[in-house]
Amino acid sequence: MATAVPALSYTGLFVLQALERGHRFGFDIMDVTGLPSGTIYPALRRLEALALVRSDWEPNHRAREEGRPRRRYYELTPAGRRRLGEAEVRYRALGRLFARRSSS
Repeated sequence: MATAVPALSYTGLFVLQALERGHRFGFDIMDVTGLPSGTIYPALRRLEALALVRSDWEPNHRAREEGRPRRRYYELTPAGRRRLGEAEVRYRALGRLFARRSSS
């Protein structure tokens, strides 16, 4: 019996869209989505647990050279790209449905 895959939330959708567009670390994703760190980082952890995102720390020397803490870089997995496409289709369909209902 197959396990039901949880629906992707709007937050998950926004984070995956940001990653797809090349925003790779938390603060960058916060800037582009306008969502706070208390929303972004838990979402990234959930997406990583679902294998939709993977992460890795940048090398120590790079952060030291730039005089800042190390960044954790995130990227979409193939499964993440598929789920993003499915979620975008679903949310567009919902938008059309609500637009029709409100114009009636």
